[in-house]
Amino acid sequence: MNFSFPKSEKLKSKKAIKLLFAEGKTFTKYPIKLFYLPIESSSKTKAAFSVPKHNFKKAVTRNRIKRQLREVYRHQKHLLKNDGDFKYLLFFLYIGKENSAYTAIDKSFINVLKKMKK
Repeated sequence: MNFSFPKSEKLKSKKAIKLLFAEGKTFTKYPIKLFYLPIESSSKTKAAFSVPKHNFKKAVTRNRIKRQLREVYRHQKHLLKNDGDFKYLLFFLYIGKENSAYTAIDKSFINVLKKMKK
């Protein structure tokens, strides 16, 4: 099992992000909101992470939460594997007002991914 998060799996394209927000669907499990869009043309599932500056003024705090989100994704991305041809564009938004523990983020992350798979 590969637990890496290489550059090829990072969602960076402005076109793809705009398409994701225009046509994608969402699921929320506090403190994570997931925007996703199944896409056939991509070779890999791509993911991006964001923490709003409005909720966390200090960059140190925002970056720590993003590192935690990426780490959880890295360990839980095997839940996205399916036998279909679909790959996904994923955008994880941290909507909490306070810094949560890693275990709380992990539990809500797993719930969001399972909800998306249904």
